[in-house]
Amino acid sequence: MNKKGILIILSGFSGVGKGTVVRRLLSDYDNYALSISATTRKPREGEEDGVSYFFKSKEEFEQMIKEDSFIEHARYVENYYGTPKAYVQEQLDAGKDVILEIEIQGALKVKEKYPDALMLFLVPPDAQTLKERLVGRGTETADVIHDRLERAAQEAQEMGSYEYIIVNDDLDTCVKQVHELIQSAHCKKSHNTAFIKELQQDMNCFLKGE
Repeated sequence: MNKKGILIILSGFSGVGKGTVVRRLLSDYDNYALSISATTRKPREGEEDGVSYFFKSKEEFEQMIKEDSFIEHARYVENYYGTPKAYVQEQLDAGKDVILEIEIQGALKVKEKYPDALMLFLVPPDAQTLKERLVGRGTETADVIHDRLERAAQEAQEMGSYEYIIVNDDLDTCVKQVHELIQSAHCKKSHNTAFIKELQQDMNCFLKGE
């Protein structure tokens, strides 16, 4: 079977718990790597440069765009976000399943370049729960929360672009579902074309009586 890693695009509304799910995948299983994004937004409490994000100034980020250093990049609520190329390819070649935790604009751009990428969209059980989670984390002003909810309403129209919609209600269940979907993707025909061809050729010896 193909030992090359799978690229996983994980998106979802702000406040739905994407970061928590990703941290659990990384801690519970050893076959995942997280692509660290670059961003121009300010670090939140506890976030470290080079661990949570590569925190860049607007000028630094725009220079990276000119140098074609991203798989994708997008602007979201007045800040830039982007996925660096080199790290992602290195991890895939090493057999790691690489998780890209990115928003919809970037996800669709990545899918164009990596058609075999697995697209997962994380949602809350209902809209009110999403609002309560955003308010409850206490990291943003009321205006920013309003902007994020407006953005979520717009993003909801794009959920049909994803292969799987996963409800993050119970965290353990959600993490297990995401992991199982990723593992099943390793068995997809499109991920094993070279293996299929090789096996077919080897099996031909039986037709020749060898």
